[in-house]
Amino acid sequence: MTHLFPRPRKALGQNFLTDQNIVRKILAAAALQPADQVLEVGPGRGALTALLAERVYRLVAVEFDRDLAALLRQQYQNSPTVLIHEQDVLQVDFAALLGEGTYKVVANLPYNISTPVLFRFLEERHRFSRLVVMLQKEVGERLAAAPDCSDYGVLTVLFRQWFEVRREFLVPPGCFFPAPKVDSVVISLVPLSGSRVVVGDQELFEKVVRAAFAMRRKTLWNCLKSAGVAELPAVEAALNETGINGQRRGETLSLDEFAALSRALQKPA
Repeated sequence: MTHLFPRPRKALGQNFLTDQNIVRKILAAAALQPADQVLEVGPGRGALTALLAERVYRLVAVEFDRDLAALLRQQYQNSPTVLIHEQDVLQVDFAALLGEGTYKVVANLPYNISTPVLFRFLEERHRFSRLVVMLQKEVGERLAAAPDCSDYGVLTVLFRQWFEVRREFLVPPGCFFPAPKVDSVVISLVPLSGSRVVVGDQELFEKVVRAAFAMRRKTLWNCLKSAGVAELPAVEAALNETGINGQRRGETLSLDEFAALSRALQKPA
């Protein structure tokens, strides 16, 4: 049936997984059970979809490409456990689409929207019990990065707050059609029962984290000052209280230090 599918659309970042060994490894990382409900994003030509449909209680696949969605709907029209939903995943109302219960996410994310999709998953984390996603290696390395390196950033800190992040395995370009010009990596994300650290005001915490990485060549003090996260005396007091040197760069702060700084900024002057 592969020949019936339209050619990959570069504008949509389409690189279709063709290596069945990689498909099996992804399914193994997802630790699927017959009672699982699964969300697949960007099923494409259905390499993962076919095996997921055989293994789980319910499969919801979100596909943006109208032609691919139509072909997949035709393929699974007689399957009561598979729903092919045609929409931009960044616009999906997850509550309406998924309904009750938690889902596992299994997805080969399009490179051009992988980071915003990850942030949507972060927002909707209470709906998911496990996420296994294939990403451009560069994005995967940012998720799993340690402090004080160029890959460490907003994505790293916010996901570490809420998830156990594990780098599963690399996927070379030859496993796709067309072959991308970069390596890929499969990452598993397991939601924690709550925040890994106490931050107090979550909105302020995220504002502090984003500010710290907004201008990577600037010092933490200058970043916080430019972002206006608090009055300058409060920023100075918070840095003094936490013992964090304002001349450091944001990428050198650990999750615990970001949390401590956020808590200190919430104290009345």
